[in-house]
Order: sequence, then structure tokens, then C-alpha cells
Amino acid sequence: MRSNQDTTGKQRSPTRPFDAKGIRAGFPILKQEVRGKPLVYLDNAASAQKPQVVIDTLGRFYSTSYANIHRGIHWLSERATEAYESARADIQHFVGAAEANEIVFVRGTTEAINLVAQTYGRTHVRAGDEILISTMEHHSNIVPWQMLCEATGAVLRVAPINDDGELLLDEFEKLLTPRTKLTAIAHVSNVLGTINPIRRIVELAHSHNVPVLVDGAQAVPHLAVNVQTLDCDFYAFSGHKLFGPTGIGVLYGKAALLETMPPYQGGGHMIQSVTFEKTTYNKVPDRFEAGTPHIAGVVGLGAAVDYVKAIGLDAITAYERELLTYATDRISRMAGVRLIGTAKEKAGVISFVVDGVHPHDLGTFLDNEGIAIRAGHHCAQPLMSRCGVPATARASLAFYNTQEDIDALAAAIHKSIEFFR
Repeated sequence: MRSNQDTTGKQRSPTRPFDAKGIRAGFPILKQEVRGKPLVYLDNAASAQKPQVVIDTLGRFYSTSYANIHRGIHWLSERATEAYESARADIQHFVGAAEANEIVFVRGTTEAINLVAQTYGRTHVRAGDEILISTMEHHSNIVPWQMLCEATGAVLRVAPINDDGELLLDEFEKLLTPRTKLTAIAHVSNVLGTINPIRRIVELAHSHNVPVLVDGAQAVPHLAVNVQTLDCDFYAFSGHKLFGPTGIGVLYGKAALLETMPPYQGGGHMIQSVTFEKTTYNKVPDRFEAGTPHIAGVVGLGAAVDYVKAIGLDAITAYERELLTYATDRISRMAGVRLIGTAKEKAGVISFVVDGVHPHDLGTFLDNEGIAIRAGHHCAQPLMSRCGVPATARASLAFYNTQEDIDALAAAIHKSIEFFR
């Protein structure tokens, strides 16, 4: 661990100004030009870029330590297994889990949510039961529950939001009934940037004996998360948004709940013994990690977690909040531009529409200026309907972004308004 060091390995003073430009230098992809202009990468909510330390870790692992894990008795297998399980312990501490066994490796947030739907859900949800989500959910936190409802005869309930994009807690609480078997809520909206009051949501749900799954995909790169403090029952996130590799993610689950859940997939390693008559399943978390996992992805995610911890999430949150304030002020002042999502508590996501310009056309125009944003429904079509728009343009921030990036974005939006006028 390097929590008392900066990204160069030097001791870091807690009062040192946040060095976004210095951090940016550690991301090789950000040094290039796009269409003859310096790259301004503002699509971090879709996927974040990777620091050199993560790239080097992956290369070093494949070059010196790669083998299949857990079942091998040779030196390389033991070395790879140690790296894999060490990363599990790193991630346990990163999210504040009580035990390493509460950390299950999956392909991403989507698979984590599907795992809970197909294991806990299939075990506990019956016809007439209800699952409670919110209007601002990503499709990955809607569709798995719809599928479960279709299979069981349960009913999906949706808590509303206000015009600022904030969850209406009173309405949420009204929807908690004896029929509610699970609630699944985003920690941070990928469209609005809204930070939901998860601790209060968990308190309300638990007062009705309802477990809570939190979609943390947009939270863990930007906020300090402690699952024990939140007291959530499940927490899901993806590695690629946390400056780690693609194809790897995490499901945290309280040990007592994971122990009651049947396997999600069958195969190697998730078993203790197999005969043609009966299979005995492995302990948690192994029973949920069938087959050869994304070993290098786990090791790379461990390196990404160490990297973020070395910078410090409190410092990251404070810097990104300042950057969000600056960006919101610049963009909201522009004539013909309307922000979508103005919650009081927000992470670094700015969705907006420009009068007379389709978000896809705006995204293409900005790309020609070297600026990468996202345009579309952001896998949140029901939320788009609630906001009364077919799509938005979305600029999303990371700690390597700067005020100069925001200035470039604002200038390009202004230029686009003149162009499409």
C-alpha cells in the first residue's frame, strides 16, 4: 500500500495543492492529439483512462507471474494466486468490507447485479412480491429486475424523482411495504450526477426488513465508500470506471447473505466435489467464481485501487467538486444551453441540451474539436422520458481533468451554437 505517498512514490503532504496536471502526466493516452487538437477526455462516466502504473502492472504480471490460479501446485500458479487474493484483500479494505470473502469478482457492475437477481432474487422473490428501484436507474439496474419479475410474477415498483433529479425520499418510503423483497438504487446517477443519500435509504429499507443493493459504478471512482458505514447488503462496481482494466468488477455482499445464495454458474473451482449424482458447492466467494477468472484484470484492479488510495479519495472528491462547480457555472451561463440534473449533491457529471442541436450532432462537432463527451440516452431511457428529452450531451469528470479542459469544452459548445444556428 502507498496511501501516504503520491503517484511518484514520494511522501505526500496532506496540505499540498491538488496536482491534476501532474497526475494527468501519468496517463499516456491523454498526451495525444485527436484530429490535430489536444485530446480533452470528458467521457469518464462511460469508462476512465488507465494510469501508467496499471498498464505496467498488467504487462509485468503477464511477463513474470501469469498462470492459472488456486488449483496449481507449481511456483507460477502459487505466485499468481497470491497476487489475485492480495488484490481481493486490497479491494476489501478499499470499500471497508468486514471480510475478504465478502468480495466476489465478476465482469462488471452489470454481472454483479444479475448475479444477485439470479441467486438472491430467485431464492427470495415470489409471485406478488415487489422490487423497488428508482426513476434514475441505469438499464443494468432495471432489466435484471424486470427479468426476475417476469420469471416469478413479482412486480417492479419505481420511486419518483423531482425536477432537479433528486430522489423523493417520502415517496420512496411509501413504496416500502411488506411485499417489498429488495430495493436496488444507484449511489450516483450516471446521467444526472445526483448523489443519493444511501445511508438514509438503507435505514428506511431496513426498517421494513428490506435488503438494499447499491449500484456503485459511478461512485467508487469519486467518493470514499465504506459498505459497513452505509450498511448496504450488496454493493456493485466496475473496474474500468475506477482506472482499472475492462472485464472485471466487484460484488460486495454481506457474508451472512452470500452464504444463503446458491451458485450463479457451474464449472471449475466453484465446487468441493462432483459426482454424476451430486455436486457439493464451494465456500463463499469461490462458489460464485466459476471457471478461470480474469486473473490479470483482478491484479490490474488491485493496482488501480492502490493508485487511487495513494492520491486520496477525500482529495479527489474535493478537487472534482471544485471542477464541477467551475464547469456548471461556465456551461449554465451559455445562452441556449440547459442543464439536465441540478441536484444539490452531485458528482462530476454534467448532462445538458443545446437548443436546436441534437446531442449526437453536438457530440460529433465536439469530437472534431478534440473533445470526447458522450451523447445519447446513456442506458437510461426511462430517465430520459422523465426529463422530457430523447437524449443529452454528457461531460463527465475525473481527477486528471482541468479547468483548461472545461474552457475548451465551453468554447467548443459556443462554436457549435454558432455553427448550427
